[in-house]
Amino acid sequence: MRGGTGRPGPDCFNGSALIMWEALALAAAVDLAAARPCTQQETRDLTTPADQPYRLTCRATLAGATVARPILIEGAEASGAGIDCGGGTIRRPGEATAQAPTVAIWSRHDDGGWSRPVETYVRNCTVVGNVRIWGMGAGGSMRDLLDSSRTADHTTAAQSAAPVGTLLERVRFEATGTIPLYVGPGVTRTTVVRSRFSGRSVSTAVYLDAESAGALIQDNDFSIRTGREQIAVDGSGANRILGNRFALGGRGGIFLYRNCGEDGVIRHQTPSYNLITDNVFSGTNWLRPRTVVVGAREGNRRYCGDDAGYPFGSSADDGDEAAGNRVERNRTVR
Repeated sequence: MRGGTGRPGPDCFNGSALIMWEALALAAAVDLAAARPCTQQETRDLTTPADQPYRLTCRATLAGATVARPILIEGAEASGAGIDCGGGTIRRPGEATAQAPTVAIWSRHDDGGWSRPVETYVRNCTVVGNVRIWGMGAGGSMRDLLDSSRTADHTTAAQSAAPVGTLLERVRFEATGTIPLYVGPGVTRTTVVRSRFSGRSVSTAVYLDAESAGALIQDNDFSIRTGREQIAVDGSGANRILGNRFALGGRGGIFLYRNCGEDGVIRHQTPSYNLITDNVFSGTNWLRPRTVVVGAREGNRRYCGDDAGYPFGSSADDGDEAAGNRVERNRTVR
């Protein structure tokens, strides 16, 4: 990956991973519709407790206030939107779920196409519950994702539909059961830096889903109780996971695989060309200290046959097909 920075050469990435870099160029050219400060009235509405999500289409700067309602950053009209809590907290009434997250950064299906938010952010916030970044499948409807996966250009379609350029900086994720950060299918260039993951998750701390690419996860603390590994890289490519600190509590660290057949969705992209370096792991399992596992599944799931019948992706090959990954200078502390 040539040090993990700059545009990769053609010898480093396969075609699907290069799509991510095309998305970055597109993002740079997009007019950021919401690149304006929130008005006083918008700030009052944002900080007024409510069950309904607040549709954020501006840049909110708070001085430590609590946002006691969910936040929805949706569609192209929210491009450039974000929130800086100034040390404050975002929490929704009741329990956050996968379909009803604390913060949702979602694309919207409009008139046969997808309207997606670009270059959004959450800074200096405690998020109680979860953050969900989704393109196809946003809100729990999987039909578009399922249908698209049965076409040969699915990776291109998924990445074109999904949010790009989300920044999560100095965020304290307080998980309450669900995965605190889910990066959905096709989402590109998500940055998670100088943040902390705590609380509990029945699954992972971070999930990078199929066809996603180009995430940067750097200088974060993972002190969260998980039911599985800390970071799942499921058919996600060209990511950089650098300089993080993991307290594993006997669980796994970073697993790379391709989850063939789940929900019938064909995984096209492989977990390839990822850079995983300079991370520190403590609390490993003494008998099986799995810190970074490349090719963690190789099929071996009862639902792998649910996507059968097509000549591409995980429909044609249940294997993880992880290639070109660099795993270097990671340390285990006993």
